Amino acid sequence: MPVITLKVVNGADRPIQVGSHFHFAEVNAALEFDRASAWGKRLNVLSGGSVRFEPGAVVEVELIDIQGRRVVRGLRGLCGGSLDGKDFSI
Repeated sequence: MPVITLKVVNGADRPIQVGSHFHFAEVNAALEFDRASAWGKRLNVLSGGSVRFEPGAVVEVELIDIQGRRVVRGLRGLCGGSLDGKDFSI
């Protein structure tokens, strides 16, 4: 499974925590990073784990492909179905 590394900056004035299986392209809009590169990916942490982004902090995270049916519903509503065959756009 290919792993990518992205630098993420928390531009908010509060900490933001992201769970292990959250579609990373759809995390809180205050987190600044290359969202197109994160499309279809999740954090490379153990199931149930998370990463906390403190205000103003720059954190490098590893992302891996979401597996299985690759369907994402809800969250911020950017995908709304299959991850495959869609390009990232806000």
